[in-house]
Amino acid sequence: MIRRMPVVLAFSVCTLSLAYAQEPQPQADQQVQSATALTDSPAAAASAPAAAPRSAVVVRDPSSIDMSKEYLIGPEDVLDVLVWKNCPDLCRTVPVRPDGKVSLPLVNDVQAAGLTPMDLRRQLTEHLAEFLPTPEVSVIVREVHNVKVAVVGAVKMPGDYELKSPATVLELIARAQGLTEFANRDKVVILRQNGSTTTRIPFNYRKVAEGHDQDNFYVRAGDIIVVP
Repeated sequence: MIRRMPVVLAFSVCTLSLAYAQEPQPQADQQVQSATALTDSPAAAASAPAAAPRSAVVVRDPSSIDMSKEYLIGPEDVLDVLVWKNCPDLCRTVPVRPDGKVSLPLVNDVQAAGLTPMDLRRQLTEHLAEFLPTPEVSVIVREVHNVKVAVVGAVKMPGDYELKSPATVLELIARAQGLTEFANRDKVVILRQNGSTTTRIPFNYRKVAEGHDQDNFYVRAGDIIVVP
């Protein structure tokens, strides 16, 4: 009996080893769960490398020229008006007069300011339908001149400045060649017309020049930048 015991023990160990090898091993899943738990823990979040910070520059009121809205024709704009199969008799490049109207053959004076190019196209089509069968009209804005901001006061080149794209107060002052040596940099103000009400918006040039970009905001058409 004593001599047979090692054989029995060896057989038992082999049997257990085979049974253990046939069982599914959950260690990998447990490791994944452990790793997930560690990642979700506050300590892991604190020790994890920080994500790249987003830009901290905030510019107020980015709606000076809302590119998502359809453009409205204004005084001094230049338009191409094309009437299909009737060029050059009825095709013209015309300026929008200060009163907001354009002069064209057959239809004479037509209101253009305040309309979108599509609105003006419909109006011209209706007017020309009295003279032509099914007229095909196109209206193209060739030049934009009505979106302006005035810069006045203690700047080197005061005047009206056209906006072709959104621009900030600092950019408009730069276009006016900057402030004079006697300008009050802390008291710049922007006058903005809202219907019959004029809003005064303070602008601290000194803070913006020192790097406070969040205080630099976009101007709107018709704004007046006053530098005392």
